[in-house]
Amino acid sequence: MIIISTIMRRTREAIVLVILAICSKAVNSKPYWWPSDKGEASGYCLSWRLAVEANNIRAWRTVPPQCSHHVESYMIAGQYQRDLNLIVDSISAYLDSLTPLSNDGFDAWILDVDDTCISNLFYYRRKRYGCEPYDPLGFRTWALKGGCPAIPDVLGLFNKLIESGFKVFLVTGRDEATLGQVTIDNLSNQGFFGYERLILRGSAYKGQSAISYKSEIRKQLVGEGYRIWGNVGDQWSDLQGDYAGNRTFKLPNPMYFIP
Repeated sequence: MIIISTIMRRTREAIVLVILAICSKAVNSKPYWWPSDKGEASGYCLSWRLAVEANNIRAWRTVPPQCSHHVESYMIAGQYQRDLNLIVDSISAYLDSLTPLSNDGFDAWILDVDDTCISNLFYYRRKRYGCEPYDPLGFRTWALKGGCPAIPDVLGLFNKLIESGFKVFLVTGRDEATLGQVTIDNLSNQGFFGYERLILRGSAYKGQSAISYKSEIRKQLVGEGYRIWGNVGDQWSDLQGDYAGNRTFKLPNPMYFIP
């Protein structure tokens, strides 16, 4: 009887271990932070967006599918605009603290182009606000239309920089050979006049990360004698690396990540 009882007990233990293993596998098939209902999804997506903007989540390829509506709401329902207003006001306050400038013409400011000066929101709306993987051909087709609208807050900042005497450099990862002229025309059509130079990615920088490419461009500008007082972009890769400038300002963009 003792032997039979022992066998039954061990059998029950084995069954429990199998059940636990199955449950563990099911739970671990998704990250521990994966939401289980709609309410949790909303909270998770808010936390995810915050982590993205703080650069705590890096090298992400797409917006989590359950966050499509969250990002859509953020971008078009007013919060993006409120965040942008606050950041641009902070940039403007910093700008005011720098004037008057020197008279040698070497006080410089750097602005990114895509989703800093001009917006690709209409394009990313068709990509479920970043839930679909990056599509180089699709984006190039969109950019070649030259229809990216200006981001009004940044256009106002741009004009203030020009009026204050800064040499403004627009530095973009767009390909110089295919998108050079259309980008010049697009910026002009949207009111960006008077910048010192538009710098696009030439063949010498093909294949480099955005951090390496933009660092090298800034190094060249400093080598020419320019003092970079400010640097504004929607990607952390716009602001990282060497010669980033005295102050960097990150604009919100939860739709894509560029390394």
